[in-house]
Amino acid sequence: MTWEGWSLKLGRVAGIDLWMHATFPLLFIWVGFIYWVQTGTLAGVLFGLSFIAVLFLCVILHEYGHALTARRYGIGTRYITLLPIGGLAALERMPRRPRHEIIVALMGPAVNIVIAAALAVLLTLTGGWVAPDMDGPMLMPANFLQTVLFANIFLAVFNMIPAFPMDGGRVLRAALSLRMGHVSATRVAARVGKTVALGFGVLGLFGNPLLILIAGFIWIGAAGEAGASEMEAQLQGRPVARAMITDFHTLAPGAPLGHAVDLTLAGKQTDFPVLDAGRLVGVASQAAILRGLRDHGLHGRVAEVMSEPVTADLHTDLAELMENLQRDPEHRLICLMQRGALVGVIDMENIAEFLRIQAALSER
Repeated sequence: MTWEGWSLKLGRVAGIDLWMHATFPLLFIWVGFIYWVQTGTLAGVLFGLSFIAVLFLCVILHEYGHALTARRYGIGTRYITLLPIGGLAALERMPRRPRHEIIVALMGPAVNIVIAAALAVLLTLTGGWVAPDMDGPMLMPANFLQTVLFANIFLAVFNMIPAFPMDGGRVLRAALSLRMGHVSATRVAARVGKTVALGFGVLGLFGNPLLILIAGFIWIGAAGEAGASEMEAQLQGRPVARAMITDFHTLAPGAPLGHAVDLTLAGKQTDFPVLDAGRLVGVASQAAILRGLRDHGLHGRVAEVMSEPVTADLHTDLAELMENLQRDPEHRLICLMQRGALVGVIDMENIAEFLRIQAALSER
């Protein structure tokens, strides 16, 4: 297990990294406290902790339902993260076809329904169904599996709320895009999501404070989805040549890392194409250079830290190129080629600058 920022890597399953956010254990502390207050027994606390552990196993399976379905359409998943309010599968991108987006979105809740159905069959075959004990503690139902079954039904229904970033919001957006286009559909779905968030927030003020946290999560998700869609629309159809950097420095494979440090401190460039006799052979990223300085010092060679270059031609669509940059955070720089020669580079910062310029021009 390794820490990276605020997340702990739990492992890798089906080729996807599984992470746990540092705040996730707070959920177990809170659940344990609530069960202790309600039941006053160690058995009650163990029941609560066991239930939440099994429930989040179902959440993980829910996220893998999304991820593995997306893989069928050629879409990878960078990672899955466990948060106190649920799980998050970070897909490289959403499917471009509305039908595919609907299927990917529905596969998460479908996993919960399958789990609930399997538990229902098991309880029926074993005679394990029990009536609720109205006189017993509310948080201590008589049957553990029965509780997990109803929790999975709740997860499926809750995730189908038509609000980003819930699965129902993505289904709504995909269904609307069949008639009005992706950008307009995203705007409508985002407005619906913000309306739902406001409703949860108001209910939270007069009831469960957890609803306020969920409202904030939905509001931020809706705003983020709308912003990403608007940005994609502005980049769509524009060739990368419109935004590329043409004034940049390069490094030679045999150059010392100290030379890269000098160039970095003298300007704003942090990632460098590596040329050998005019031929592109690699890229030395800032992270790789820093690792090289730690391991080899200023006299280490660029060849020891460079990686394979990611290239594109001048006619590549800016929206497609941004998607490639987002797919792999390690590749922060894309080298632009014309007839086999390096003519420019581009990174996310330059794309963001291009968008700011376009926004300023549109306000005239």
